[in-house]
Amino acid sequence: MTLSNIPRLVIAGTGSGVGKTTIVTGLLAALKERGLKVRAYKVGPDYIDPGYHRLASGQASHNLDTWLVPQDRLAGLFVKTASDCDLVVIEGVMGLYDGGRGGISSTAAIAKELAAPVVLVLDAKAAGESVGATALGFKMYDPAVQIAGVIVNRLGSDSHKVMVDSALERLDITAFGYIRRSQTLTVKERHLGLTPVDEIQAEAAVRAMVEAVQNYLDIDRLVETARSAPPLEVQEVMQMNQPKTVRIGVARDEAFSFYYPESLAVLEELGAEIVPFSPLKDKRLPVVDGLILGGGFPEMFLTELEENQVFKAEICGAACQGMPIYAECGGMMYLSRYIEGFDGKRFSMVGLIPAGCRMQDSLHTVGYVEAVAREENIFCQAGEALRGHEFHFSHMLSDDNGKFPWAFQFHKLRTGQTYPGGYANGNVLASYLHLHFAGNLPAAGRFLQKCKEFQQGRGYIWRGK
Repeated sequence: MTLSNIPRLVIAGTGSGVGKTTIVTGLLAALKERGLKVRAYKVGPDYIDPGYHRLASGQASHNLDTWLVPQDRLAGLFVKTASDCDLVVIEGVMGLYDGGRGGISSTAAIAKELAAPVVLVLDAKAAGESVGATALGFKMYDPAVQIAGVIVNRLGSDSHKVMVDSALERLDITAFGYIRRSQTLTVKERHLGLTPVDEIQAEAAVRAMVEAVQNYLDIDRLVETARSAPPLEVQEVMQMNQPKTVRIGVARDEAFSFYYPESLAVLEELGAEIVPFSPLKDKRLPVVDGLILGGGFPEMFLTELEENQVFKAEICGAACQGMPIYAECGGMMYLSRYIEGFDGKRFSMVGLIPAGCRMQDSLHTVGYVEAVAREENIFCQAGEALRGHEFHFSHMLSDDNGKFPWAFQFHKLRTGQTYPGGYANGNVLASYLHLHFAGNLPAAGRFLQKCKEFQQGRGYIWRGK
């Protein structure tokens, strides 16, 4: 056991959409401008908000999730990635007490696990003194959560501030600041949340966020609160740091950007060299021993992906040679025969998977899942389980003649629903599952072993469509 002193603060909310990302992003940039090395973390399986964190702080943002990563490893991974920072800001997910079934991986659960003080963001747009009642309710709901105070967002006027402030004062609840309503603080949203920073000119938006934080928040008191967090007692994380023996190509561009930094770091520690490539822009695959195509927004780049015929042929060629290929969510969509966009138009994709994917106007599914392998695949043996998360607006249309090679039997944590999903055929594994290799170490090790076997000429052979 070791003690680690890391100044840390959780910015939580009463629910989704109250302005957590705006405030965290602005605070990170403001602290960086003060000369502090700051890093952000995001509670839950989010890929988009960390992009804003990275832009504001200049440091990679990590995810904290006790479903994707075992709870007993969480504090150690946190210390491993945060120990070189002057201060850490953790952005919550949804409302403070919201998470998976039974509150698993809620912001409150993570805050308690890391003994971190919480600042609660309250949306005052349509409330006055009731803001105080809301704050009191959240504070009393679980006394083990250390709520240090609140930030009041979307305040309308000076008289509105007096009304809310008097209610908080009577309840002895600290207010770290009051942010006024402003259209300049609005970031465009779409079907999976905020528009990723890779696709917009986000610098102007971040500048507006940092100016709001500097004008309206008591940054000194927030820093003092973060520094009041007690030392963390953690077990030292085992450093694997194996010599590099395989090269793994990872799709990274505007269409494929959903990766947990620490998940890829696990592959590197196990002996992989990560080699980025772009299905949007490249014509040739890099020289690698395996491929990973993560999630993202292929549905926003259908014309470009369809027109890059040479690169699609490159992936088909690699599959036919036996190269291990893993794809999740957007990556799986890209490997299918076609993607049908929101307007109903179909665009041809790689064609490795005998199915298509259709976008729809509403969320198809979201939540934590356990995925049990139906047959042996490049990640696990039949009957073995992986923990992950699903979040997608599309669904897969299989050419189901009763023999479709489903990869997994999915089990939804919240509802108990079970259903087949994904595709597994020899050296190709794809599904809507998002997973974290830090929580699925055997799968990571098996994948790298398959890549080594391919490198040595002993890989599985994909058996065609």
